[in-house]
Amino acid sequence: MNEAKVSSQGTNVEKIPEEISVEMRRIAHDLSNALEIIVQTSYLLSTAELKEPASEWLRMLDGGVEKAMNLNQSLRKYIKEHTSN
Repeated sequence: MNEAKVSSQGTNVEKIPEEISVEMRRIAHDLSNALEIIVQTSYLLSTAELKEPASEWLRMLDGGVEKAMNLNQSLRKYIKEHTSN
């Protein structure tokens, strides 16, 4: 049975089994690396003078990148709060 851990909000949460948490951390790390490539590419594209509709596509990309980064941060926080390490 999994032990309870206190979250940053002060509530008890079930811990993720170690073998699963290790794989989840690896995947979250790889996701962060992939997102960083997208963030850097988005930045480089923003330095170019893009015409419509390409500039609108870049704005859409930036919005998606921001959402993906926030989701990844939430995932990493969840993993941290639900593991013993």
